Amino acid sequence: MTFFLQGGGGILSFDTGFAIWVLITMLVFIWGMGKFAVPYIVKALDDREKRIKESLDSAENALAKAKEISKENEQALRDAEIKAQKIRKEAIEEAEKLRVERLEKAREESAKILQDAKETIEKEKERALIELRNEVADLAVRAASVIIDHELDEEKNKKLVNRFIDNLEEPSTIQKNEV
Repeated sequence: MTFFLQGGGGILSFDTGFAIWVLITMLVFIWGMGKFAVPYIVKALDDREKRIKESLDSAENALAKAKEISKENEQALRDAEIKAQKIRKEAIEEAEKLRVERLEKAREESAKILQDAKETIEKEKERALIELRNEVADLAVRAASVIIDHELDEEKNKKLVNRFIDNLEEPSTIQKNEV
């Protein structure tokens, strides 16, 4: 222990000259660091902090955009579903309307065909009656001409028979003629 207490430069001994040199080198080191190294380090740290903030802002903006796009997509999907339902509903209504129109058209056509058939039947019936009437008139004229044996000419006989047949068609005139 005596070794440490003797002025031989032990750990607990204090040398003022050495302390001054340590202080001077430390001050030069701090001044040199402050002058040359610290501004670059601070600038690098500031740049890094700035880039990190920009990255965070970009990430937040991207996240906000993603949320906005997601909301827009959800809204577009809802709108598309509404449009699809509307189109589906319109198509069903149009199909129903077309079906009703076709049914109505078919009914009208069947009614027209039925009416045309009735008219055709009526015309055929009238034509058959006219032919029958002419046939009866011819038969009556032949019978009358055989009976009368040339007393009247054929033209007068046809007129007489036609008048008689016309009177047969009207029941009131037949009853008057019979009385």
